Amino acid sequence: MFRGLFHSIKEAFSQMFRNKVMSFVSILSISAMLMILGVFFILTVNVNSMTENIKGEFDTIEVFLEDYTTKADAQEIARTLSSLGEVESIEYVDRDQAMEEFKERWGDKAYLLDTLSTNPLPNSLRVKLSGLEGGSLVAEVAKTTIGVEDVRYYQNEVNKVLNISEAIQKVTMVMIIFLIVVSIVVVSSTIKLAVMSREEEINIMKYVGATNWFVRGPMFVEGMLMGAISAGIALGVTTYAYMKVCEFFGDEALKLFSSNLVDQAFMIENLAWIFMALGVSIGAVGSIISMRRFLKV
Repeated sequence: MFRGLFHSIKEAFSQMFRNKVMSFVSILSISAMLMILGVFFILTVNVNSMTENIKGEFDTIEVFLEDYTTKADAQEIARTLSSLGEVESIEYVDRDQAMEEFKERWGDKAYLLDTLSTNPLPNSLRVKLSGLEGGSLVAEVAKTTIGVEDVRYYQNEVNKVLNISEAIQKVTMVMIIFLIVVSIVVVSSTIKLAVMSREEEINIMKYVGATNWFVRGPMFVEGMLMGAISAGIALGVTTYAYMKVCEFFGDEALKLFSSNLVDQAFMIENLAWIFMALGVSIGAVGSIISMRRFLKV
């Protein structure tokens, strides 16, 4: 078994050097595909991360209570809303607590609020949602509840965030499938040329009793080697590019989206596994397809 494996590896390298131009084209094509895939993966992961942070800002509904609504009434309203499956928790916030939080948000200018003769903020219920999808139902129920003055819920902003996240995921999936198919076709063409160039040699090998896998093995390994080399190239280029992006735009991303770019170590580790798995698989599948079509053994 080991002798056959060693033979396949040796012959695979030999075939790659023998068909240098096509092997180079295949490696370049797979590398380009993986790099483009890496860009989409990085974009998707970062957008999802930012989306989750944004969701954290919109997963709360502020239910402002009428002045005549007592704390006991507020507790009854809270029980009504808690019966909804979309509600995770509810916190009662009196006007004094609301003012303190308001002053914290104002920072250095909080002293301006001290000039107010009375506290204009209402008592409220802070409703935390278990999921953004059910927010509109909770808001509608709260609006129609006696004792509620107003409800603040950013439904339009939430829908935009969800739509953008869903659209990016769909586009990424389509691009991944398209790029994988293209790469398999390129690898398959390369192996096909190798088969055609060695047709006489293969016939002699079959004539003297070589097994099917003895003939196919080198070509199968060749496809996997091209995929592995492509994965290494793509990982190196993508890693360098992402490190530069984090270096130059990390702080700007925090300012614009209130979220840091995804940690480099986490991203590189996942890209390494994805690139290697896809690269080797694409090479192997391309080889299998080519051998089934053009190697009648």
